[in-house]
Amino acid sequence: MLQGFKDFITRGNVVDMAVGIIIGGAFTPIVTALTEKVLMPFIAGLAGKPDFDGIWTITLNDARIEPGFVLTALVNFLLVAAALYFAIVMPMNMLRERQEAKAAIEPDPEPLPSDVELLTEIRDLLATGSRDY
Repeated sequence: MLQGFKDFITRGNVVDMAVGIIIGGAFTPIVTALTEKVLMPFIAGLAGKPDFDGIWTITLNDARIEPGFVLTALVNFLLVAAALYFAIVMPMNMLRERQEAKAAIEPDPEPLPSDVELLTEIRDLLATGSRDY
């Protein structure tokens, strides 16, 4: 039972997932700062306030229907997604493309002959008595 758990934990994808979660946690303050200190004030400058919570509020009897909260959540999601894309994904893709282009330009070195091939050539040269070496 413990061996199965050990195999599960040491499997590569579990470790990769754990590293991703830790990196995501460390990256969260950067994305939060970008959205709350840069993008949301920009929206506040355009719309008058940094959220859309109060717009389109409908009161039905004593119930308040506030679709502005959904709109605020949607805008926040899009801002975080845009920040991640432009700050992380796009530069990483450009870096990978440059590395792939560089690798395509540089020719691969020719593989060296194996020991068996070299020994076979030596044997054949010695057998023929040739002095072309």
